[in-house]
Amino acid sequence: MTSEKLQQAREFEDKYVPHIPAGDRPLFHVTGGIGWINDPNGFSCYKGEYHLFYQYHPYSTKWGPMHWGHVKTRDFIRWERLPVALAPDQEYDQNGCFSGGALELDDGRQLIMYTGVHRQRREDGLVEEYQTQCIAVGDGVDYEKYEGNPVLTGKDLPAGNSVLDFRDPKIWREDGLFRAVVGNRTEDDSGAILLFESDDALHWRPAGVVDRCRNEFGLMWECPDFFPLDGKQVLLTSPQDMLALGLEFHAGYGALCLMGSWDSAARKFDREKVQSLDYGIDFYAAQTLQAYDGRRIMIAWMQNWTNSNCQPRGSRIFGEMTLPRELAIRDGRLVQNPVRELDAYHGHRVAHSDVLVTGETNLPGVSGRILDMTVTVRPAGGMYHAFRLNVAQDGEHVTYIRYKPVMNILRVDRSRCGVRYDVVHAREFQVRPRNGELKLRLVMDRHSLELFANDGEQAATFIVYTPESADSISFQAEGGAVLVDVEKYDLDLT
Repeated sequence: MTSEKLQQAREFEDKYVPHIPAGDRPLFHVTGGIGWINDPNGFSCYKGEYHLFYQYHPYSTKWGPMHWGHVKTRDFIRWERLPVALAPDQEYDQNGCFSGGALELDDGRQLIMYTGVHRQRREDGLVEEYQTQCIAVGDGVDYEKYEGNPVLTGKDLPAGNSVLDFRDPKIWREDGLFRAVVGNRTEDDSGAILLFESDDALHWRPAGVVDRCRNEFGLMWECPDFFPLDGKQVLLTSPQDMLALGLEFHAGYGALCLMGSWDSAARKFDREKVQSLDYGIDFYAAQTLQAYDGRRIMIAWMQNWTNSNCQPRGSRIFGEMTLPRELAIRDGRLVQNPVRELDAYHGHRVAHSDVLVTGETNLPGVSGRILDMTVTVRPAGGMYHAFRLNVAQDGEHVTYIRYKPVMNILRVDRSRCGVRYDVVHAREFQVRPRNGELKLRLVMDRHSLELFANDGEQAATFIVYTPESADSISFQAEGGAVLVDVEKYDLDLT
């Protein structure tokens, strides 16, 4: 039965979403119908399609009581908007339906596992936010919350674990069991990823700790995902309150990838390697699915809590998701590239080879804000000081990507993208050129820039609020000359 709160949200969308101009939305990235979105949820396969839910507050462009918005797709590029799936309408989730996962049951229904939030006032007057794990089951459009909710509470936590930071279950099947990883804050005030198991997805029991932060990589670990990939086991999580560590990890909210081995029978994960998941500013709360063809596909919130109040004036929507990305492990690193389905939407092609660049150079046909472009840079016979690629450019605005070969450092700077807030606008990270050659792939969709270096060895994600009319692209060498190859496609969804 549809509750009053859920019906209200659906009617609100029906009334206002059709009146938002199409040009206010990205062309092929997921946004909410209206209002605010953050974390992707329930990214999963269901009845031959791919479903994506997301944290959603339709009534304003600010974070509020969380609902679950809902879209689906067949190819990760074109998305169909579906009615709001969950609303905070029960006592145990009255203050928000927080993040979670989803899967298809054997009987053809879709199961959602999410965090329900309710606030309680203590005897001393302090209000605290309790987080529990809940279940809903439905048909891909309408969902009924389980009468036995919540299915995991503070009573199920090991001693020393927090009932106030206990959230974001990611559910899957393994060894004949339902399993879920859940983020938690532990007695040392940092994060841990807990493992739970169930025979029927309704009655759960604790099964151990997958990994712990121990104050090494931030504090609370949110939004976990746990999956096998290319012979390794991968744990993704989004730490809060990171400390900077060289150019690998930046201060603030992070995106962490831990790789190792997994003994399923012993419930034991052995961590072998840690790396950043994204080197840009606007990437958080990644979640994956295994596609019907076996690929591991990842999507994330293309925003960051630190700058989430830096919104364009007058917008009726805020927040979008990254382009879904294919994951693989290469040379011991997690690599990621845009889903191959994007190639089917390549429109007009422009290509230039062996272009000698000294000062600032524009190339015929190379401009735009909705594109897929690959740029390969190599020395023109001698060393050069830096190469710079300018995008989203006019006389006033520019976002640039600058590479210094002596240090192998790539810098992306959007300080002049038009944002009127004093927040972080630049990131630097280390890259590994191959025989002196650097390969950069840029995917742009109106107000976003996703950069993939050296065939996905690093990815860096940025929101770029430059007016869409600023569409010039130029190439520039400093202190020498470079040779540049460019292949650029317009993207067309008509």
